[in-house]
Amino acid sequence: MRILFIFIDGVGIGKNDPLKNPCALPGIRLFNHFCAEKFPKRLLYGGVIKPIDAQLGTAGFPQSATGQTAIFTGKNVARILGKHLSGFPNNKLRELLTQYSILHRITQLGKKAGFINAYRPIFFDQGPEKLIRFLSVTSIMNWKAGLKFFDFDDLHRGCCIYHDFSNQELIKKGFNVREFSPERAAQILTSASREFDFLLYEYFKTDYAGHSQNMAYAVDLLGRLEAFLLNVIQRIDLDETLFIITSDHGNIEDLTLKSHTLNPVPLMVWGKGNTEFVKQVDSVLDITPTILKFLSSGEFSESESVKIVGTS
Repeated sequence: MRILFIFIDGVGIGKNDPLKNPCALPGIRLFNHFCAEKFPKRLLYGGVIKPIDAQLGTAGFPQSATGQTAIFTGKNVARILGKHLSGFPNNKLRELLTQYSILHRITQLGKKAGFINAYRPIFFDQGPEKLIRFLSVTSIMNWKAGLKFFDFDDLHRGCCIYHDFSNQELIKKGFNVREFSPERAAQILTSASREFDFLLYEYFKTDYAGHSQNMAYAVDLLGRLEAFLLNVIQRIDLDETLFIITSDHGNIEDLTLKSHTLNPVPLMVWGKGNTEFVKQVDSVLDITPTILKFLSSGEFSESESVKIVGTS
């Protein structure tokens, strides 16, 4: 059994209000479940969704540095710091990521882990040591786990995908790369996932869309992201792979706010053992421990399952 994990920044479970929540608009096939009132709930292709806590018992709006570190270490870093921290991890979070990150701990299990996001030439020209103050949580943990960073040669060979999966941002910046359709990006990701026990992909444009408060932009972005994700689900072997999607904090689900939200975030899981996985996760803190448990044991028992409300 393998795990494919897509982390999507800045998506929460919001109200079913199309005036402020782009997920509630007609035509949204996957993210419309973020508006549901009863959970857990079935998704397309046998997936399960439920809301999980992202506040971590700490006052204030959840933020990226602490939220992502909590997801990928299982440590309540907001409580450790006494606050939510936005942007990039500080020294304390970098120390925790070095010791406890999911990538580091999976390699300690003797499993093969990978982070498939492509990096621009500036990263390799300057190196992570010089860029450390501006490195994301995922970059820090991949670096400290001693894993490969994918470059543009890998991108040209179809071995990785950029953070917008289409390469449109790179093309706008003048890089000589080929644009990927959602189908092509999904093909690359699912093919690569067969080479790893655990593969991570990060998408963060949703957080930008939330901060923009631009409904048209948010709806267009969600439509393209859904096309990519649905292609992933259709291409992946769900008998052999557990496919997980989650987020660090709410944002795009309420465009009346420029800030993040206090909403819970979605946990979406497809594949064998998905109901048991969902049952064991109530907070972003539970994700890494549950993944490690899954990879250590090989699979979850299906003898107990969560009660599913509704079908799609």
